[in-house]
Amino acid sequence: MENKKIEIPHLNELCRAIFQQNKEKGFWNREINIGECLMLITGELGEALEADRKGRRVRFADFEETVEKAGYQLYEFAMDRHYKVLSQLFLDMVKDTLEDEIADAVIRLFDLAAALDIDLESHIWAKLMYNKGRAELHGKLY
Repeated sequence: MENKKIEIPHLNELCRAIFQQNKEKGFWNREINIGECLMLITGELGEALEADRKGRRVRFADFEETVEKAGYQLYEFAMDRHYKVLSQLFLDMVKDTLEDEIADAVIRLFDLAAALDIDLESHIWAKLMYNKGRAELHGKLY
C-alpha cells in the first residue's frame, strides 16, 4: 500500500444516505445514545456469528441471477409494484445469512458515523497508514 491517500469514492456520501433513510424511518427521532448504537452493532455481529455457525451463506451473484430469471432487476426494489416479489426473494435467499448480518452491522456503523458527522473516509485512510508501520499482528498473539 502506497503512502498516498486511498480514495474511497462516495463513502461519506453513502453514510449520509443511510443516515437520511434511517432518519426518515424514525430511527433518529430521539437523542443519540452512542452506547446503545454500539451494542446494536455488536448484536448484528453476534447474528453474523450465528449465521456462520449454521452455515447460512449466500453468493450475491446467485441472488441477482434469481432476480433476473424472475424477470426483475435489483433497482426495481424501489418500485412499489415489484417490492413484494423482490422482498420475498430477498427473504428466501439472503435474509439472516452471514453476508446479510455483516451488511446490517456495516449499515449501522455508517449510520452512526453520519449521525456523529464522522469523516469515515479520512479516518479509515489514516488508520490504514498507521497500521502499515505496525509490527506483525500489531505486536499481539492474534
